[in-house]
Amino acid sequence: MEAKQELNPAQQEVLAELGAPKEQRPRFGAMLRHELQRALEDGLEPMLPMLDLREGEKPGDSMFVSKYALGQVLGCERKFVFEQAEPFEWKVPIARGTIAHKAIELSVHWRRELDPMTLVDEAMARRGEGIDPLADWLQTISETERAELRGTTNDLVLKFLECFPPLKPAWYPSTETSLRVEIHDRFVLSGRCDLSIGVADGDRAGKVLVDLKTGSTSIHHRDDLRFYALLDAIRIGTPPRRLATYYLDQGRFQIEDVTEDLLFSTVARVVDGIERMLMLSSGQRDATTATGPACRWCPVRHDCDDGKRHLADDEDTTLGAGW
Repeated sequence: MEAKQELNPAQQEVLAELGAPKEQRPRFGAMLRHELQRALEDGLEPMLPMLDLREGEKPGDSMFVSKYALGQVLGCERKFVFEQAEPFEWKVPIARGTIAHKAIELSVHWRRELDPMTLVDEAMARRGEGIDPLADWLQTISETERAELRGTTNDLVLKFLECFPPLKPAWYPSTETSLRVEIHDRFVLSGRCDLSIGVADGDRAGKVLVDLKTGSTSIHHRDDLRFYALLDAIRIGTPPRRLATYYLDQGRFQIEDVTEDLLFSTVARVVDGIERMLMLSSGQRDATTATGPACRWCPVRHDCDDGKRHLADDEDTTLGAGW
């Protein structure tokens, strides 16, 4: 008989943060999903005529809205406009997350020893057998790119296995969970959550949505999960119980419990973001700039006067602090 695996402190913390007794899990009203849907419909209805004014779109085309687009347009609009015009290309930093999620999915039902590199290789093989753009990219990348993808993805999967307890099928784990809500048959809100654990019990919330991150913490990361929580609440009626951004490099959480106020504030954010997108894409106003740490790697930083001034001021402050 296989010995029970002992959990390290990081894994024990994950269990403590994500689990909760049934009596501590909140209940939500049966009409909540309809109220959220109606709030989105009311907020977006005045924008329906603007949909057919978008540059490069045909009359009747739907508008697809993702967490990334919302985050970009509610940040620096000029950067958003630039990136919208750039064609999407698969690259190692983008693909590694998708491959890592597939490897984590395989680990749930893996009957052999959990070796991260083996899981990564199997995940790459599975995704490479598809008929989508990622499969095409995997089939044509150079050996250097393949080696880089294997190495960086292995690092993510290893950190996940170190920090998370083994995901039991009884916990209903799901990776790359697809979520989609359509408003007025024209606005399509969609996304994929990194990891979902648990399920609702009637009107009692039980699901936890997890977003896996690397690098520094940011309060803006919470907005991604709030967007997913809104979509899931409209989809099944009972919202997730908790939202957890997990930083693999640090072994640390950002935790937020889901409330009705949080969901309705997310509706307002979505409506605001979509209005900005439509105003910009229809040429009704020029894009504004917003400076911050992201200016250092912004693709338009060399032609952005606001960004240049911000970086110059930031450099002066840094140098001054060193003396």
